[in-house]
Amino acid sequence: MSRIGKKAVVIPAGVTLTIAGQTVTVKGPKGQSSWTIADEIEIKQEGSELSLTPRDDTKRAKAMWGLSRTLVANMVHGITAGFEETLELVGVGYRAAMKGTALSLQLGFSHDVDVAAPAGITFAVPKQTEIKIAGADKQAVGEIAAKIRRIRPPEPYKGKGVRYAGEKVRRKEGKKK
Repeated sequence: MSRIGKKAVVIPAGVTLTIAGQTVTVKGPKGQSSWTIADEIEIKQEGSELSLTPRDDTKRAKAMWGLSRTLVANMVHGITAGFEETLELVGVGYRAAMKGTALSLQLGFSHDVDVAAPAGITFAVPKQTEIKIAGADKQAVGEIAAKIRRIRPPEPYKGKGVRYAGEKVRRKEGKKK
């Protein structure tokens, strides 16, 4: 039995949740999001709670049960509070700046790297060496953070590069004489 799937999704005040067949649509203060749940899962809304149950006892139904509950809960959380990811730039001369809604990065290349903000994602640069990525979709926020980190990942000798806030970079010892 899925321990995650058993929990009901609580729908806070100010959020509208509609179910049309297998499609769940969530509208709230930060926009709207929808997702189609697999056919193996049954959806029931009782007051301000949404419960999901598997229709049969197959392995796929059990797997989709916990996944579906988590995705719906993430949609509700994203529409109300949103998601945020923080990146740090480590290295001499590494800095970030805003160019309109796009992000301009100086990462030791001969040119600046510009990253355009996808729909629903906002960038903020509180310090030159810190980037905050915010949005209502958890997957989109994580994806754009990973793309920015992929431009210059942290290297193991000096630790220079783009890393997640709080990420520990395993360091290697340099050459010996």
